Formats: sequence, structure tokens, C-alpha cells
Amino acid sequence: MTLADPLAIRSARPGDEIGMSSVLTEVLRDWISARPGDPLHVLGAYVSHPDRIECGVCEGPDGIVGFQSLRLAVPGNAYEVEPGWGIVGTYVRLDMGRQGIGQALFAHNLRAAQAAGLRWIEATIGADNLRAQAYYDAMGFQTYRTDDGAVRKRCAVSPLT
Repeated sequence: MTLADPLAIRSARPGDEIGMSSVLTEVLRDWISARPGDPLHVLGAYVSHPDRIECGVCEGPDGIVGFQSLRLAVPGNAYEVEPGWGIVGTYVRLDMGRQGIGQALFAHNLRAAQAAGLRWIEATIGADNLRAQAYYDAMGFQTYRTDDGAVRKRCAVSPLT
């Protein structure tokens, strides 16, 4: 499936936090999660995070409909991901699923992972979030570990040629 016109993928920039917050808040509400999703949090956690490798957004005529964050795992990171790996998180408006947005976002961030010389990218997913697990499986991730309430999937990153 390819991304439908007139949706476009680009790098997140300051000012995107409001649209990204709208997407994240919708997803968190669906997950019944108390995680923060306000614009200030989005700015610090995704747009301007110091460990950011890339954060792609999908934008349509009515604004941002999805985004994917890729960070470098540093020692002591919150997800306990192996330092030097990438940490990915994907959020797409619930009514925009299955239109190629996640695939396009991952292709965008995979190029950034290759340019950064990453060997692995990890996604930590709630064990009950079957939709996200299926998405990451479709992107080539494989389960390599399960924790209490979480499934950890990783994807090998091929070097740039």
C-alpha cells in the first residue's frame, strides 16, 4: 500500500507540537493511558528531544495525521533499550489507519537510522496492543523479548550502501 495523495512525510519542526499533540492525545485516550500528550510534552519528548535521530510527521490538508519518533538509546534510557540502538514510537490518527502512513513514516525514519549508523531499532509495545504489534511485524520487526505487560520487538538496520 502506498501513501495516498495529498499526504506528505517530512521532518517534525517546532510549531508541529500542537498537531502532533492532537494525534497523540487521541491515541492515548484509545489506550486508556495516563501518559502526557500535551503540546509542551510533545515538543520536549519528540520534536526537540536531545537524543532525537529523526521524527517524521505525516501531514495532510487538515494538518498532521501521524508521526514517528526515532531516538538514540543512551545509557539509562527509560525503556532500558540497549545503548546505541534506536527507539521508535509511532502514532497515527485512529481513523487514518491502513492508508500507508505508518509504512511511509517508517521508510522515512529507516533512512535516518541508516545514516546514523544504527544496527537495531526497538519498539516496546503494550502486550494488549495487538494493532501496534501487527504494524511492527509488517515493518519487519521481530519479537525478541517480553516483559511484564510489554512485547519488545527489534528490526535490523541494513547499512547504507
